[in-house]
Amino acid sequence: MKQVTIHEAKTHLSKLIRQAIAGEEIIIARGKEPLVKLVALPEARPERRLGGAEGLIVFMADDFDAPLEQFEEYMP
Repeated sequence: MKQVTIHEAKTHLSKLIRQAIAGEEIIIARGKEPLVKLVALPEARPERRLGGAEGLIVFMADDFDAPLEQFEEYMP
């Protein structure tokens, strides 16, 4: 959650709208008193895709999931 003053909201409205669309909760306050919440409409949010990170991992060691020595005492 991010809280901004009315003045900050007026100054940075475009940035705050982008953050709200990305899912961040934006509260606009008068001084320290919260007044309103800026939220994105569901249809304005980008549709999530499964597998969107395909191809981003370029190398993975063969033993990446091997138990770590530091945790041997916790292993069954």
